Amino acid sequence: MIHTDGAYQRVIDETRRWVEQAVIGLNLCPFAKAVQVKNQVRYAVSDATDDEGVLTDLESELMLISEAAPEDIDTTLLILPDALNDFYDFNDFEDYSERLLKRMRLVGDFQVATFHPDFQFADTNPDDIENCTNRSPHPILHILREDSIDRAVEAFADASEIYEKNIATMQRLGWEGWRKLMSQE
Repeated sequence: MIHTDGAYQRVIDETRRWVEQAVIGLNLCPFAKAVQVKNQVRYAVSDATDDEGVLTDLESELMLISEAAPEDIDTTLLILPDALNDFYDFNDFEDYSERLLKRMRLVGDFQVATFHPDFQFADTNPDDIENCTNRSPHPILHILREDSIDRAVEAFADASEIYEKNIATMQRLGWEGWRKLMSQE
């Protein structure tokens, strides 16, 4: 079941703070500020505790966003505080997300990006600071509209350099700076 307030407000607030302080504040995603300012980001919390429940909630969110106007919901952060807490299980879940997009015939319309508290890029060590570019307070499946991505990439001349810029930002910030940033309220 999906929640957008109430008992899960703390989870939403933590995620929103991460978006504002890290994603937007460090400019890790130069496209995030516009949709955040326009209130086009849906923060949805799944109370699922297993893969099947997460998949059901992901399908519901994909249906909802596919039926919504982009000016109402441009992107959704499906937050999973009680599921897929092991990064390797979370990483494996990506295949299910892709299959669901195919089954729903939404490939080319939407994609699902991933964020996790223990995110680790391939060929990095767990304590490498660049992993923090994709580290969030809770596991998150980020549903993005392909059209929005295309428009953002067209508007941002050096989109292919975002990853390298983010690594440089994290290296300048360092672990002490990251911990301080994430502890601010």
